[in-house]
Amino acid sequence: MREEEREADYVLGTHDDEVARLGLQHRVWRNAVTECWHRAGITHGWRVIDVGAGPGYATADLAEIVGPTGAVLGIERSARFLEAARERCRRRGRDNVEFREADLMEVSLGQLRYDASWCRWVASFVSSPKKLVENIAGALRPGGLAIFHEYSDYETFRFMPMKPALEAFSREVMASWRASGGEPNVARELPQLLTEAGFRVLEMIPRVRTVSQRDYTWQWPKSFIEINIARLEELRRVTPEQAADVRREFAEVEADSGAWFTTPMFLEIVARKE
Repeated sequence: MREEEREADYVLGTHDDEVARLGLQHRVWRNAVTECWHRAGITHGWRVIDVGAGPGYATADLAEIVGPTGAVLGIERSARFLEAARERCRRRGRDNVEFREADLMEVSLGQLRYDASWCRWVASFVSSPKKLVENIAGALRPGGLAIFHEYSDYETFRFMPMKPALEAFSREVMASWRASGGEPNVARELPQLLTEAGFRVLEMIPRVRTVSQRDYTWQWPKSFIEINIARLEELRRVTPEQAADVRREFAEVEADSGAWFTTPMFLEIVARKE
């Protein structure tokens, strides 16, 4: 796949606004993520693969945790994201990071014998989660850990009080992912795929929040709607009138002090390679 096709193939885009949104997303979930890594045992000296590293937000944090005696390998197929990731790690002085431009649906990582892998909201977008899991399995040492944050019930993306245009927006988001070959509720498949690839699932924890505008997490759906309704318009999956309805209804819930939002539920999965 040529670079131009690879960038265009990202259903959510790879533009600067999406890079910024991914940074906000990382900050919203950072405490949950780092607690997961620490509980799994990632520490100084470990070698960790960041699968689908994007602009490198998690990559830089992992590099800090494993320290100068450890190493992080960031795998990403978007050249634009890799440029942002390299600059981020350079600014933070993370010289224990290596990046590789690769599409894991097309190439193998090889037998790297790394200690752990981290994969967040990547399996939802690939054409073959089975191939992704097998690729990760081949790159880990025996006893190595595969850690995932992946959606299992995207339908819980919901505002209260319910709004018809926002409900339709959530359904269209899921439809757009499926149209590009992904599956928004991919975590439902992962336990079996991991077992078939030679892993034993150690933990599987649901993660979901219900928040109001007073919670920082509210900025996550806000930024997602702002950027992705424009993306759906660009893909001609919604009309300008439908997009206007989504923006109007979100303005209504923002102005409603009694409104709440439930995040789409994802599973935190930790599995060990046997």
